[in-house]
Amino acid sequence: MRRTALHLVVFVTSVVALAACRPSDGPVPIAYDEAACGHCRMLISEPAFSAQIQTDDGEVLDFDDPGCLLRYRAERKPAEESSWFHHVRENRFVRGNAVGFVRVPHTPMGFGFGAVDADEPGAIPIGEVSAEIERSAARRGAP
Repeated sequence: MRRTALHLVVFVTSVVALAACRPSDGPVPIAYDEAACGHCRMLISEPAFSAQIQTDDGEVLDFDDPGCLLRYRAERKPAEESSWFHHVRENRFVRGNAVGFVRVPHTPMGFGFGAVDADEPGAIPIGEVSAEIERSAARRGAP
């Protein structure tokens, strides 16, 4: 009986520890002006264009431009738990499966897209934005 109780304690402790390692159901706070972009390595300084990938193994990658996240995703194909894009006009993040984009004149790395809710009138779907960014990278000869 004592051995069964010990196994139960070890099991419950392991489950709690694993749950604590998983990313939260939301973006992890970004250290603006301190954290480097996971793609271009520039400091992340404009919250309105920040983005984040949380991987299946608990790694958190921050980006300074939605285009950097999309380029990173295309190049590295991380096993994503979730992704988050800061709304370009509101102080909140939009989950990657509910994001759309609008064209904006300035972004930190010049990709020219700001995140909005996918159902916002005129929002461009993420697949179209990703394809446009990849075509642009191919024209420039980027990897």
